[in-house]
Amino acid sequence: MKKQVFASVTALAIALSTVSVPFIPYSTQAVALAAEKPSYQTRAEIPDAYKWKLDHIYPTVKEWEKDVAKVESLANAFTKNQGKVGTSSAAMQAAFDDYVELMRLHDKAYVYASMSLDVNSANPDLQKLRDRAEKMSTLVTEKTSWVQPEIVAIPDDKIKSLLSAKEVEPYKLFIEDMLRTKPYALSADMEQLLAKSSPLGGAPTNIYGMLSKDVKFPKIKDETGKEVQLTRANFISYMESKDQKLRREAFKAYYGALIDFQDSFASTFAAKVKADNFYAAVRNYDSALEASLTPNNVPTKVYDELIDTVNDNLPLLHRYISLKKKMLGVKELHMYDIYVPIVPSDDKYISFDEGKKIVVNGLKVMGDDYVKAMSDGLDGGWVDVYSTDDKRTGAYQWGAYDSHPYVLLNHQGTLDDVYTIAHEMGHAMQSYYTNKNQPYISSNYPIFTAEVASTMNETLLFKSMYAKAKTKEEKMYLLNHYLENFRSTLFRQTQFAEFERVVHEKEQAGESLNAEAIKKIYLDINKKYYGKDMVSDEEIGMEWARVSHFYNYKYYVYQYSTSFAAAQALAKQIMDEGQPAVDRVRKNFLEAGNSAPPIEVLKAAGVDMSTSQPIEQAMEIFEETLNELEKLVNEK
Repeated sequence: MKKQVFASVTALAIALSTVSVPFIPYSTQAVALAAEKPSYQTRAEIPDAYKWKLDHIYPTVKEWEKDVAKVESLANAFTKNQGKVGTSSAAMQAAFDDYVELMRLHDKAYVYASMSLDVNSANPDLQKLRDRAEKMSTLVTEKTSWVQPEIVAIPDDKIKSLLSAKEVEPYKLFIEDMLRTKPYALSADMEQLLAKSSPLGGAPTNIYGMLSKDVKFPKIKDETGKEVQLTRANFISYMESKDQKLRREAFKAYYGALIDFQDSFASTFAAKVKADNFYAAVRNYDSALEASLTPNNVPTKVYDELIDTVNDNLPLLHRYISLKKKMLGVKELHMYDIYVPIVPSDDKYISFDEGKKIVVNGLKVMGDDYVKAMSDGLDGGWVDVYSTDDKRTGAYQWGAYDSHPYVLLNHQGTLDDVYTIAHEMGHAMQSYYTNKNQPYISSNYPIFTAEVASTMNETLLFKSMYAKAKTKEEKMYLLNHYLENFRSTLFRQTQFAEFERVVHEKEQAGESLNAEAIKKIYLDINKKYYGKDMVSDEEIGMEWARVSHFYNYKYYVYQYSTSFAAAQALAKQIMDEGQPAVDRVRKNFLEAGNSAPPIEVLKAAGVDMSTSQPIEQAMEIFEETLNELEKLVNEK
């Protein structure tokens, strides 16, 4: 995701959360059998119908170059507002009018260059285009960096008066977001000192990136006895193998390689935690948690209630683990068994065109307007479908305020990829409705709500597919897929969140975070989450060393859990209430963007994340799903 330029509302690119592969419904199997999986070596070989249309943003590079030059001109001219923002409401309005004009054009130009390179990274001309965009973006950052400090420096009585002026009304919430950290602002000299120290605070992140590359994994023998190289990329595929011996070997080899570097990983992680706590303390926050959540207008009790509520419901996860052990038929269930499907999957190829139909049909409950707009996007140049060697991996949704949304895929024809279409189009539809209904300044919805629309789409697709499932095996696979989403998101990400909180609290209390201490913290939490039917192998105590979010961000992963819970609640309301819920979700959530604090946006849509109720409701859904799977398993 492009780093925001000074609290910018630049367009959002969101990485796909991994999901497992459900069973293909019989209604699609005939098509799957008939379809042939295409293979493209170069982008030129891909039919235009399966490539996104960036000429919808700029018809030619020359037109793009004109806008880049204009952005640079506007950025240089923007400094005329410096020192004047707090003098009058007219001056404040003028500054933010200029800001919007600058940033809207910046986003449009940056997105075009970035997405052009993402699908053709070996093209030297596109590399130059992206480099040019980066230089443009750096200039914009430099020329706008004075705004927030100047806003924060305005005396309280004066800023209150300015914000009550009619001219400033469109920018009030945006400015209030900047002012939220005012109580934690320091003197100009101190702010300058902290700014100069930021490379030191960011050093652990950079060191982790280099250290991860230095770890060399050994070779192992696959199911056929052939010697293969174990890598970060293929590790999970071996964890999904039906051969338990292979799973064990891959597991021990992978974590054994990390253990060889455990002191380096621990020192790096401890330095990151220490930096988080240092910057929080210097700004007089009570904790690094408060320092992380306050700028996003999320109360710390949301974080704490998530962990408490999930802990209260861990017996449900233990029940699921017990069922998994039973269905796998193993004497002992180990951590290297957790990824193995407990119901055989059907891996027939599904073409992108058939995948579109499955998604569109599965989301009809969202109403004609939603389905039509989504269908038009799927057929209208929004999506880049197939992979080539020089295309970015994974999937995301991006775009600018002045463009339609764009979705990058790497479609391989699994039903996992069909869920990816639903997921990314959930992001796209939120962007589509937000940009249609919000001014630029309030169009950039925050991360706290960003994953809700996408996960809601996946849930609604599951509900539709399950309703059409005909066989016991098909139903069991779909149910297990849904339960795995709960395990891997609501439970697992909360487990990560609890680990983060514990290590920050221990460092804040002056306790040592050496490798053995960190491993013990992680292993103890892992044992608590998975229960007595899971052997928490000693090696899993090193899992924190492969979770990049711990090193790249602070207190970030909890948002995957809260978003998942909110998505379950909204999907249930839509299934139970129909059109009234659809209208409410669309108007108060999909169209809302950043027009209100994220907690208030979700509350207006029907989910109050300031309470534990949505987490409790998600747990009820998990239990109902588990009951249904247990019932089918026990049927004769």
